[in-house]
Amino acid sequence: MDAIVEKALAKWPNVPHCYGWLALDARGNWRMRNEQAQLANLPGEKIIHSALIAFIQRNYTHDEQDHWYFQNGPQRVYVDLEATPYIAHTELTHDAAFACVLQNGSAMRELQAAWLSDQGRVYLQAEAHIALLDDRDLAQCLNALQLDEQPVTDERLMDWLDELGADTSLSLQYAGKKISVGYIEENAIAAKFNFVRKPRPSR
Repeated sequence: MDAIVEKALAKWPNVPHCYGWLALDARGNWRMRNEQAQLANLPGEKIIHSALIAFIQRNYTHDEQDHWYFQNGPQRVYVDLEATPYIAHTELTHDAAFACVLQNGSAMRELQAAWLSDQGRVYLQAEAHIALLDDRDLAQCLNALQLDEQPVTDERLMDWLDELGADTSLSLQYAGKKISVGYIEENAIAAKFNFVRKPRPSR
């Protein structure tokens, strides 16, 4: 957390929290959601100011109820998550291997597991982080998948999904390691990985 934020918290510790005005979309974009966007359930305007994005990401964390927020000076600005608290993007490596970085620029060096959902989306688990892979990077990820130690075909992958992941030999080649890929339903992700997609004040 920035020092200026810590000083503001100490000076004004009881500023009311803000809900619904900031969102993280499924491609890792931060979005400002004004009253019109909230009422119409629109995604909101994409934030493009690089210094503001960096400030948000340096001061992005979660509370004890697994609600994610941006500490904006003395005020907590809670974040609506379209997918997960982090979004992963592929990055180029010197040997063209599959590797990912989070939307805050942090490299995902040590994956514990990967998950393929019933909607065909890929989730990556690294330490305490769960991240949805940006859909624009899905093709590169699929090239790193193996089933029974062989490159997976579209047909076999669809069969694996139809069988709800019954064949547990699906794996992802990542940073020179074989990472197990599990099956997960989209509606189970938030509960399994302990985060709240739309924080709201308790009544």
